[in-house]
Amino acid sequence: MKKVMFIMLTGIFLAVSVTSCREKNEEPVLSEEEKLIDEMNRDGADAKYKEYEDGSTKLKMETDDKKVKILTDEDGNTTKVKIKDTSDDNN
Repeated sequence: MKKVMFIMLTGIFLAVSVTSCREKNEEPVLSEEEKLIDEMNRDGADAKYKEYEDGSTKLKMETDDKKVKILTDEDGNTTKVKIKDTSDDNN
């Protein structure tokens, strides 16, 4: 009986240790601004970055079809996002 209990406890211990060390492949959670920046980079956007004296920043990205401006405050919080789709203007 002791041998059976020892084998069961050893099996449980091995099962728990193997499953707890399993690597998790989770997708990183991106904010809307980060998704927009990635999309614009994939489209080959021209990017301009400007930092103001009060610590706020402005990121301006432009492609043939879209213009995006992202304003952040000194703490890194997004204060304003402007998206202009210029493909509709030409029609």
